[in-house]
This record gives sequence, structure tokens and C-alpha cells, in this order.
Amino acid sequence: MLKPSEKKWRLFRAWASRSPVWCAWQVTYRCNFRCRFCGYWRDPMGEMSEPSVAEIAAGAGKLASFGTLLVSLAGGEPMLRRDLPEIVSAVGRHHFPFVTTNGWLVTPESARGLMRAGAWGVSVSIDYADPARHDARRGAGGAWEYAWRAVEMLADARVHKWQRVNVIAVLMDDNIEQLPELLSMAAERNAYFMVQPYGHLKTGSRAFAHNNGRVSPRLLELRRRWPNFLSNPHYLSQFDRFLAEGVGGCRAGRGFFNIDSTGDVAVCVERRGRPVANVFRHSAGQIRLRLRKAGRKNSCRACWYNCRGEIESLYRPYGLLKSLPTLLFDRGAARQV
Repeated sequence: MLKPSEKKWRLFRAWASRSPVWCAWQVTYRCNFRCRFCGYWRDPMGEMSEPSVAEIAAGAGKLASFGTLLVSLAGGEPMLRRDLPEIVSAVGRHHFPFVTTNGWLVTPESARGLMRAGAWGVSVSIDYADPARHDARRGAGGAWEYAWRAVEMLADARVHKWQRVNVIAVLMDDNIEQLPELLSMAAERNAYFMVQPYGHLKTGSRAFAHNNGRVSPRLLELRRRWPNFLSNPHYLSQFDRFLAEGVGGCRAGRGFFNIDSTGDVAVCVERRGRPVANVFRHSAGQIRLRLRKAGRKNSCRACWYNCRGEIESLYRPYGLLKSLPTLLFDRGAARQV
């Protein structure tokens, strides 16, 4: 197991050599929610077999030749895998493992299991300060209450000062006015807050996209006011551009990439139907070369997900400067305002 300081040095080396620094690893496509703004719960990959902990450990070790990566363990709902703490531990030998969950299945025991396994951070999805609206969009009664309970249990379960608990919201057509209250509620629970815009690629519909005026100035002002607003300011500054015309210059395949629950490697999660390699069958060198080749041809402007925008901010001087405190220093507990 590498020490945190060693991982940070290896992460810097990966960034400096222009190797990918972020991997989204969908450990399952099964999901217990029926979110209206996401169709992954319908994905037939949810019926397919999933890799074992040993296979994931071998794949993560192979990727270590890139350097240390920020690895987002997601899905689907990753907590449906009862071996998720073991997966976190396996990935954490070389990398920084993060988990994104809807919170429904988090218990005091599972929260302690994730933190003791070495999760660098856990993000819980909460889109509204209003319970009824959150539950309606997430397709599950009681989702809001379970999510906040998960935030509290995860915050209490931290065993290292560098471990972070985040609330992450999807900016949609009707929730921007609720973000200040969400920030306050996260701060009260000693959690950070992040936001990403709704992306139509998950559903094929733009019905949920924000369409009521400019948002970037409002988000940047909230970030100035709330110390627990963790999203990079460069990333936030591009929300209006994305909503109006899309953001070019995508670094998918070069700065970040996706691994499916079958091990297939693609430049991003929305290109998973066009994999370039498989983490279990191909060498690290083959994976890197194929990702770079596919990334050079990428002209997509259709998303501004957190996994894209936050990483691309690291390649901008201002964005990098603002990310350094998060990347270099142990700020696991969010300061309350």
C-alpha cells in the first residue's frame, strides 16, 4: 500500500507526463433507483456478470504504470456490491478511490467499512433541499431522507483526516434556487458540496437541462461565500458556455477515461459502446496507446460532467492553482460557515 504522499507524487507525475489522471470505473450497472434524468438503470449491462475483487485488483495494478489515478467507483449503484469495501481496498493500493452513491444502502457498518478500507472520498447524490422533489426525480420515496442519513453516517465513520464526504447535485431545470440551502445543509453535516449540469446523453432528452438564465456567476458567487463548495471555479465558469453551445477541447482518452463493469475501456462513459481495449485482456501500454489515439480524434462537446470538467481544470493555470489545496493538503472535514 502506497502512502498518501507517495500517491500524490505519482499523481503529479501522471499529470506532468500527460497521462490520464482520472478513471471512472463502473463496478456495476445495477441500480435500485429509477431516476427520471438517467437511463443507466435500464442498461442491459446490469444483467451481465461483474468482475471479482481479484480481477479489479489486477486491473488497478496494471493501471498503476500510468502513475496514481483518481478512481471513481460508480455505476449504477456501487453499494449494491457487498464487496465494495474490498474493491476500495484493492484500488487503494495504488490509487485514490472515490465512491459515488445515492445513499440508500449506506448503514453505519457499511460506512465504517468504506472508510476503514481507505476510501479517499464518498459522494452522496442530493439534488434538492425539498424532500418531495428529490424523491420524485430519483424515483424512490424516502430517497432524500436516506441520502442525508448516509452523509451523516459517512462523516462519523471517517478514520483519516484526508477522507472527504461530499454532497453532489445535478443542476437541472428547477433546482438552482435550492443550492444555497443544500450548501448549508452539507456544511451543518461537515460535508463538502459539488455540482454538475444535467447531461442529455444519459436519456437522449434535454427536458431537464437548466434553461432559466445564466448560472455561472451565481455558482461562482456561492463558491466565494461557502468554504465547503468544492467545485473548481474554472469548471463552474464554463456552465453557461456548456448550456448554450457545448464545451470543446474534450480530453477524454488523454486526461480521463472509463472502465465498464465488463472491463471494457473507453475514452468516456458515454462512449462505452465503442471500447478501445479491455483492462483484463490488454497490457497497460496497449491501453494507454489506444486511449491516446482515440482521444486525439475526439471533438465531442456534448457533456460537462464533473469527471470531465474538474480534470480539464487541472490543465488551466487558474484551475490548477485553485485545485492545489484540494489535491495536496488533507482537508477531509469541511469547515462550517
